[in-house]
Amino acid sequence: MKKILSAVLAVAVASAALVFAFTGCGRDNANTGTPVSENGAGGSQVSGTLNLTGSTSMADVCNALTEKFMEKNPDVNATVGGNGSGEAPTAVDGGTAQIGLLSRELKESENPGNYNVYQIGLDGIAIVVNPENGVSELTVEQIGKIYTGEITNWKELGGADLAIVANGREAASGTRGAFEEIVKVGGEDIVDRCQYANEYNSTGALKQAVAGNPGAIGYVSLSSVDDTVKAVTVEGVAPSEETVKDGSYKIQRPFIMITGKNADSVTKAFLEFVASDEGQQIILDDGVVPTPITVA
Repeated sequence: MKKILSAVLAVAVASAALVFAFTGCGRDNANTGTPVSENGAGGSQVSGTLNLTGSTSMADVCNALTEKFMEKNPDVNATVGGNGSGEAPTAVDGGTAQIGLLSRELKESENPGNYNVYQIGLDGIAIVVNPENGVSELTVEQIGKIYTGEITNWKELGGADLAIVANGREAASGTRGAFEEIVKVGGEDIVDRCQYANEYNSTGALKQAVAGNPGAIGYVSLSSVDDTVKAVTVEGVAPSEETVKDGSYKIQRPFIMITGKNADSVTKAFLEFVASDEGQQIILDDGVVPTPITVA
């Protein structure tokens, strides 16, 4: 009889252990109910959707980050989109995105206190011209005067007798906002004083316009510069990761991610990945100077 009772007890203990193992592996996150498994590379895996939207200048680095994050978390579907930094707070408030992307600081009118704010890096704003343009160096003052219409021909800057076509981004662009605040003429920024020949709603479209017009000038994220355009030096300093990091390149701005105060587990997991050594290296590899973040 004792042997029978011992056998029954052993089976009961084994069954309880098995039930615990299965329920433990499939437990819900305490905050969101998101299933979590413990066999993910570098930590727990998460599942669900993740939407990032806002600054188009941040698209490249965010695509690189989300691709690696999805590789580590196969049950996550992440998308990156947007039409400018101004869209970021609206999208987070409206619930159409968990993460808003801004390539400028939040404005007071956007109620910064409503969000958790993470500056993931610093990006240089490169001043680009057509590769055929003989002008390779400009001062901040000269750039400002081009965009306020005080300098209208490249011959005034030592180049060919060719009209300057000043291209810029649309009003909601974080790149435009940062550019107009940083660039000064006579000590005053050029906000609301720019005279744009054309305005574009994405970095790619503006860069394409400069590449296709010998007289054109524009401004794009440093990470977007390629051989279709030529980045000029500013005050004798070329835009690069090193010159942005040491502050010698003057036209630079932050790359910022914002979330609501109660971010879900997928959002937190992604931000923790961004903060990791691997995430920081991805940011650096994309031409952005990473800045450490602490996830709230």
